[in-house]
Amino acid sequence: MTYFVYLIVSHLKNNKKISYVGYTNNLKKRLKLHNAGKGAKFTRGKKWKLVYYEKYDSKSTAMKNEYRLKKNYQLRKQIKINI
Repeated sequence: MTYFVYLIVSHLKNNKKISYVGYTNNLKKRLKLHNAGKGAKFTRGKKWKLVYYEKYDSKSTAMKNEYRLKKNYQLRKQIKINI
């Protein structure tokens, strides 16, 4: 099975960008859930845009890299700047 680590971004009223990192095996469905308010509690009530994803063959590798991206704020900031 294929897994994805993804980064989604939302714009706040003061023109700041916030990001969220997660993993899934169905990227389109997961993004739809986030935008419908049924994703993680942090993502509810905001409009999200997929800006980055990585593809993995194993769930454990995807989870490890999700954790790495979640903790690497500099990389997340770099990705957000480039969109």
